[in-house]
Amino acid sequence: MSFQTKNIFTNINDQLDKKEQKLSGFKPISLQEMDNVRLQDRVDTKFMLREDLFLTVLEEMHRDYYVLEINGARTSSYETLYFDTDQFRLYLMHHNGKLNRYKVRSRRYVESNLHFFEVKFKNSKGRTIKDRIKRPELVTEIVSNSNEAEFLIQNSGIDPTQLMPRLWVNYHRITFVNKHANERLTIDMNLSFTSGDQKFLYNGLVIAEVKQSSLREKSPFITLMRKYRVKERSISKYCLGVISLNNDIKKNNFKPILLYIQKLLKAS
Repeated sequence: MSFQTKNIFTNINDQLDKKEQKLSGFKPISLQEMDNVRLQDRVDTKFMLREDLFLTVLEEMHRDYYVLEINGARTSSYETLYFDTDQFRLYLMHHNGKLNRYKVRSRRYVESNLHFFEVKFKNSKGRTIKDRIKRPELVTEIVSNSNEAEFLIQNSGIDPTQLMPRLWVNYHRITFVNKHANERLTIDMNLSFTSGDQKFLYNGLVIAEVKQSSLREKSPFITLMRKYRVKERSISKYCLGVISLNNDIKKNNFKPILLYIQKLLKAS
């Protein structure tokens, strides 16, 4: 699957400028203030939509959301390195619908230059639990007997020697915090996936993720998605990257999502 990439970086910069203009109307929230809404144990609801629709939706969100601001910027850059086995066992568990599954990753928050090593766990009740440790730099290898290896064993039971770096996932993120409920909303765009000399960029795609302590809480963003007839669709950025760069890997269960993304971006 391939998409039009002509003038792609000019388009990205133009879209970022438009978003920054619209984001200026939101009241800001700082990282320190957002600590009360960390939601390390949560339920997630995901949507995929075009950037032009997201810009429209933005105009209807001011009343209900703050926007995270770091050093004057409201759009942040993320660099993430995912680890998996040589046979992509962690990916295949997700593809096959197995619960009680893990993702292992190292992440850099570019603007703040913070680095974390993280283990995400999806339990049998559909809840996402994230544990992480702060590191002085981005972890690109899980060394035996290192802090990362011990942390991984403690929080997952996975043998660190079985994991290797498999995929870089980079993107821009806008984070919103609900003014009235325990909810965060992340908006990811300009997703790029890199593995070795392979690279794939999804220009024009937005992945929105509503993170709540409980699905019983009403989300203004989910209400807006229903208004614009955007249905919930879920695939992790890691899995999307794996199937975008590996033609021979098992992906039957993700084909409906791939077809939807292809149709969505061709219509943009």
